[in-house]
Amino acid sequence: MVSTAIRRPSSRRSSTTRISSFFYRSIIALIAIVAGAPIIVATLALFVDTGDIWQHLLVHVLPEALKNTAWLVAMVAILTAILGVSLAWLVSVYEFGGRRFFNWALLLPMAMPAYVMAFAYSSLFEFTGPVQTFWRDILGNPFDFPDIGARWASIATLSLVLYPYVFLIVRGAFASQGLRSLEVAQSCGLSPIRGFVRVSLPMARPFIIAGVALAVMESLADFGTVKTFNYTTFTTAIYQAWYGLFSLNAALQLSLVLIAIIFVALVLERYLRGEAMYTSSGTHAVRGRIRLSRRYAWFASGFCGAVLLVAFLVPAALIVQWSAATFTGEFDQRYWQFAANSLMLATLAATLITVVALILAYAVRRDDGRFAALQARIATLGYAIPGTVLAVGFFVPVAALSRAMNDYFGWHGGETIALQGGLLVILLAYLSRYLAVAHSPVESALSRIKPGIEEASRGLGVSGLGMLRKVHMPILSPALITAALLVFVDIMKELPITLMTRPFGWDTLAVRIFQLTTEGEWQRAALPAVAIVLVGLLPIYLLNRQNENA
Repeated sequence: MVSTAIRRPSSRRSSTTRISSFFYRSIIALIAIVAGAPIIVATLALFVDTGDIWQHLLVHVLPEALKNTAWLVAMVAILTAILGVSLAWLVSVYEFGGRRFFNWALLLPMAMPAYVMAFAYSSLFEFTGPVQTFWRDILGNPFDFPDIGARWASIATLSLVLYPYVFLIVRGAFASQGLRSLEVAQSCGLSPIRGFVRVSLPMARPFIIAGVALAVMESLADFGTVKTFNYTTFTTAIYQAWYGLFSLNAALQLSLVLIAIIFVALVLERYLRGEAMYTSSGTHAVRGRIRLSRRYAWFASGFCGAVLLVAFLVPAALIVQWSAATFTGEFDQRYWQFAANSLMLATLAATLITVVALILAYAVRRDDGRFAALQARIATLGYAIPGTVLAVGFFVPVAALSRAMNDYFGWHGGETIALQGGLLVILLAYLSRYLAVAHSPVESALSRIKPGIEEASRGLGVSGLGMLRKVHMPILSPALITAALLVFVDIMKELPITLMTRPFGWDTLAVRIFQLTTEGEWQRAALPAVAIVLVGLLPIYLLNRQNENA
């Protein structure tokens, strides 16, 4: 008689598994706590008495900031949806002159920081600018030049810069539909316009909402544009509470109000998406496009060209012209330091954030429980939080740690300047703000690695972090490079975090633009703006390469 025995897993292997699981869960929890620190700090600030400062904010600042922020978010959402959806529909479904060019060129406004466009148009349309000077020369002084005001100037600028978020996402949705949706609509007796409204548009609704949500989050986080137009929103109110009223706790309490608004916006976005799934059968490539008649083709080309002209070509031409005119008098040794500071910050932060994104994605893959996924979601929520909130939220605990170290070690000569006045606060705030930017491509690439590859590696004795280094890293290298470049470009353009937490006298190209535009020196601000715009063209190239290879 042959007896068989069931082989039970050894206690050693079970213990190793538990240790490994605890290790990865600890990493995920640590990253989530660090990234979510500003929310915790802002919540604790509710219990701090700010005296008359909060009463002043409640009466004189909060109502205006709330009203202005609501106007800004609502109108940016509407205008970016109109521009992004209409342009995406044209280049995806119709054939007209210049379509292939506009298919990628309409993404170029993404390379233009909103505050750069703001100061370019402010200089163009100010009282002594060329537009109003020409207006007075033609019509004379009795005819006042129309003034759209700070509100509509901020809305228009942010809408022109942010519509590519909607355009990029919705373009893919329309391209996957191809002509099938219109053919279905025509078979039901609907005209092309009604077919678009009743068939294609509802199918693209989740993508439209996703793109508009990104634009809304960016408009909530904007600081440079509204500051340029002197338009009070929550981001400028937080800055004023810290630097104008010298109250960190009041700034934190204002931050918590803004965080609550962002949370409501995220819940609303999730509700609007609903549980419906929108799928498209067949290939993703568009099989043929509708060739427009000559009249409508001219209209389509003109519309796309007009948007591109206003959203990128005009401000880009202005800053290039001004930088060339002021280069001799403006460029000096300081600009090498501005550029070096910007490049160093962007390089350090891009490296740190990409490494953390890789660790987070790999840890979630190793511990694929719901709680781990929830913590990863919390860790990447910082992209929806404005830089002013993150700056205040990280400065307070780091400053408290700095004071505690001074008291404990008896330091009184600023030995902890690397904590409170150095780069630690900036890098932590960058990590919280841009971790989602790096995490998305890394997580997507990691999810495409088949489990069979990992099983084969374990069979060869490679597991744990060794598998990450020897197996995953070579496969993930293109995604890691993409993540690092995207974060690098975003940080080159970033303003509020750097402005509010940088060491004294430690300026970057973005801070230099802010300083000059605050003083009304529009043309002198063009030189650093050109450098930032040129760097901003990198993600446009990457996005188009990704679209071509999709």
